[in-house]
Amino acid sequence: MSAPVLNKMHMNGYDVLSVNNGPWRVCTKGDRLGSFGSREEALAFAAALPGYKARSSRQARSQ
Repeated sequence: MSAPVLNKMHMNGYDVLSVNNGPWRVCTKGDRLGSFGSREEALAFAAALPGYKARSSRQARSQ
């Protein structure tokens, strides 16, 4: 039995990852923003997005 392979990077506050040489995905903690055939396309997409910073639960409740 083989173990899954995870390739993961961070760009502009987003996770750029691929599992078992599948499609590259650009994600936040709760959302998948896009899926791409190559790492370069995924990184370019993440670089084009505005910087992402997760809001703390304290800020989210007060607004």
